[in-house]
Amino acid sequence: MPDAQPRASISSARPAITAALMAETGLDAQILHDLVHRFYARVRSDVVLAPIFDARIKDWAPHLDRMVDFWSSVALMTGRYHGAPMPAHATLPVTWAHFDRWLLLFRETAEEVCPPAGAAHVIERAERIARSLHMAVEDAALVGVRVAPSLR
Repeated sequence: MPDAQPRASISSARPAITAALMAETGLDAQILHDLVHRFYARVRSDVVLAPIFDARIKDWAPHLDRMVDFWSSVALMTGRYHGAPMPAHATLPVTWAHFDRWLLLFRETAEEVCPPAGAAHVIERAERIARSLHMAVEDAALVGVRVAPSLR
């Protein structure tokens, strides 16, 4: 858990909203960086999730940078992420069990890294994201699309 040191400013397209969210949640750029890096370290060593990621991500540094930007946008509305997560995930060979495992690791990591209000904030968003991505996977399966994309 981070200590109560002054926080550096964070780059945001919506600085007032971001500042309010930072004050409300206790999240900042460093915490989100630590959350993403620690979480994906767990994913990479997880027996269920590692094979899914290992088959698609060869260079982890750009992926981690992209995920820090993603969580900055999701948690603090910074607008730093400019991607399309649905198409990147819709054709993955996963079931709800994979998303459930992903959520378990994410919750554990968030509760370790973030202050309580921040953990609740990112966990709630992760749960929504998992449900949305799972629906996209199911929809893609219904139309017979099963080619897994490369996330490199």
